[in-house]
Amino acid sequence: MTTEVADIVALDELVSLCKRRGFIFQSSDIYGGVQSVYDYGPLGVELKNNLRDAWWRAMVREHEEIVGIDAGILMHPEVWVTSGHVSTFSDPLIECQNCHRRFRADEFPGPADETVPTDGNGAAVVDTGALQCPVCGVTGQFTEPRQFNLMFKTFMGPVEDESAVTYLRPETAQGAYVNFKNVLDSSRVKIPFGIAQVGKAFRNEITPGNFIFRTREFEQMEMQYFVEPGTDEEWFETWRERRHAWLIAIGLRADRLRTHEHAPDKLAHYAKRAIDFEYRFPHGWNELEGVHNRTDFDLSRHQEASGKKLEYVDAPSGTRFVPYVIETAIGLNRLLLAVLADAYHVEEVEGESRTVLRLHPSLAPTAVAVFPLVKKDGMPEMAERTAADLRRSLPVFYDESGSIGRRYRRQDEAGTPFCVTVDGQSIEDGTVTVRDRDTLEQDRVPAEALRGYFAERLTSPAAP
Repeated sequence: MTTEVADIVALDELVSLCKRRGFIFQSSDIYGGVQSVYDYGPLGVELKNNLRDAWWRAMVREHEEIVGIDAGILMHPEVWVTSGHVSTFSDPLIECQNCHRRFRADEFPGPADETVPTDGNGAAVVDTGALQCPVCGVTGQFTEPRQFNLMFKTFMGPVEDESAVTYLRPETAQGAYVNFKNVLDSSRVKIPFGIAQVGKAFRNEITPGNFIFRTREFEQMEMQYFVEPGTDEEWFETWRERRHAWLIAIGLRADRLRTHEHAPDKLAHYAKRAIDFEYRFPHGWNELEGVHNRTDFDLSRHQEASGKKLEYVDAPSGTRFVPYVIETAIGLNRLLLAVLADAYHVEEVEGESRTVLRLHPSLAPTAVAVFPLVKKDGMPEMAERTAADLRRSLPVFYDESGSIGRRYRRQDEAGTPFCVTVDGQSIEDGTVTVRDRDTLEQDRVPAEALRGYFAERLTSPAAP
């Protein structure tokens, strides 16, 4: 019998588990770390790859009208001028004049945990003199908000001057827009169609934090869906429903998801309409994925700035138009944090506490762990043969160290959905015990039938 004893995990507990089990480490840890940059360990990189693959499968491989690209991180600097990032991609900052630390004004904790409201230009609309600095403790020493651009600047070529300035991309979406004509001409796609991309993006966040929720280097999974003007509202609703259904399909609990629609005066400069799917993270409700109606803003701007036609021609009618874009955008790192937080459970099992990650079986870093019950009587040899056979199609972990109960607990913490144990009966009749992580039930299965057994139980979530 199992009893749930914890619901929403505390962030420090999740961070501890991630380091202990090899999911996530602080970058450059031996040198004291780099703030808000993280490395993914043996289990973390597998989970990250599985999430990326699940998204790609649902967005590209299961949709005949969506194709993928992989655009470069470094782009022509005019891309970011045209997109509006150079002039508008900024945060309002306030600075403590005592310790000279800076904070985002729109997220600064004010009285009663309220945030400091700012107008569209980042100017404070309340008196910052009442704010207390969380670093030095001095009250009333903050400047008025000033805008700070979030893009990382660098130089391309051997000369470091203004003519060589370029940027590390702050989003992947622009790669799809500047490649619109290339994809249209080479792939023979027809409206409506999508361009999907997964890749690194960089933002010089001033107040990063909450573990991997807000980092300076992160990975985005975005899809730009090009539609005929006038059909954009319908497609917006379609993708809103599909993306919400997919988040549920990969295992996130519905009661930890909610939808937030942006008010007209809060929309980004490119958006006609925007919604966020917010998740109840350990630190509170925050954005997980966004669906945006970007209209023809990006294509029209790039068409005007580059002088290249970025129109779609409807072959039967000859009608020309610049498509509208419905964008779905989710951060892979942020999704991984949500999946870990949602899967984290602490239970009482027969009077003992166990920590378990109830990851969707297809997402788990290790699909199957294989153990010999004891290290004698031919059990290790059979267990090694079993692990080698399963490893041809599944990620498998072999372990013969410690008691069988302790080995089970280690795999529970790692999120491994199935454990296979070779015991004395296995040597006699060729069957093994398969233990289910969630139900704790055990089945007796012929070793030669294991691959088919797991194939039925490790299916990926289908695209909505």
